[in-house]
Amino acid sequence: MYKDKSKKGMTDMSEFTLKTRLLAALEGKPVDKVPVCSVTQTGIVELMDEVGAPWPESHSNPELMAKLAIANYELSGLEAVRVPYCLTVLVEAMGCEINMGTKNRQPSVTGHPYPKDLEGAAIPADLLQKGRIPAVLEAIKIIREKVGPDVPIVGGMEGPITVASDLVSVKSFMKWSIKKIDLFEQTLDLATEAAIMYANAMVEAGADIIAIADPVASPDLMSPDSFKQYLQSRLQKFSSSVNSVTILHVCGNVNPILNYMADCGFEGLSVEEKIGSAKKAKEVIGTRARLVGNVSSPFTLLPGPIDKIKAEAKQAIADGVDVLAPGCGIAPMTPLENIKAMVAARDEYYA
Repeated sequence: MYKDKSKKGMTDMSEFTLKTRLLAALEGKPVDKVPVCSVTQTGIVELMDEVGAPWPESHSNPELMAKLAIANYELSGLEAVRVPYCLTVLVEAMGCEINMGTKNRQPSVTGHPYPKDLEGAAIPADLLQKGRIPAVLEAIKIIREKVGPDVPIVGGMEGPITVASDLVSVKSFMKWSIKKIDLFEQTLDLATEAAIMYANAMVEAGADIIAIADPVASPDLMSPDSFKQYLQSRLQKFSSSVNSVTILHVCGNVNPILNYMADCGFEGLSVEEKIGSAKKAKEVIGTRARLVGNVSSPFTLLPGPIDKIKAEAKQAIADGVDVLAPGCGIAPMTPLENIKAMVAARDEYYA
């Protein structure tokens, strides 16, 4: 399917739905106000208790997964519904061992299928039937049925670079990037193909936007030169092969790679507060992508207080973010009222 990036913008500002506003903002078209949502993790303990959809059960049960995701949209005012809640769904289906975490701790990878070499490494023929992938796809369908056509659904997943490192272990991934470039590139290609398949399955199930989090692409782990030489082309392939609007999130201070990220073909770039000035980031990316962020998840949204959250959110809008959002995944212990404060700040900004 051809990825159409030239959809006609709406002319009448009063006609926006939550979905058309978010898509317009990510495509660089004029909107009446900056959308506010989270393109990263949205599950919080307070809502798990409120609607009876706790982790780790909500990671595997599509009804609970949908219920928890919809709760944040309905009760906090965030203007999109995002699932799932971790970066382990695809890699589990590819053979990684997973610790499913606890009520306030996300699942994590504990074992890697190809730590020594890529012998036998392949995308399973039944990839989309494996692990929790069917649960995520079913949850997206349930969400669409419950929220209707005008609320955007964000399908979240681990990006291809992180998938690659999980398949072989971060240690081997780093080592191969220096000593075994052929294995390193083969791993990246395998991971990219698998990521594209899963992303398009989410789009087919009803996701409007695919947001990848690719922490291993961060300058904290990979040099900017490696990003330019090896990672950029894989991210370009991903963005051009996925049949929806796409967002790239990379953790940490991404200033050294922001220029390269902007050339990866994603409509949105999600950044943390660690980049410093959103205004400067906007100057770097120009019209190549839209900026999503960057209210600090651990240092502002989680601890508060409300006035600090509002001040930081309004500053982000003033600095030119195209979508107001947490800089990274929302911490599970974040109070609901703190997320509401971020939404209220956007409303006050335009009042």
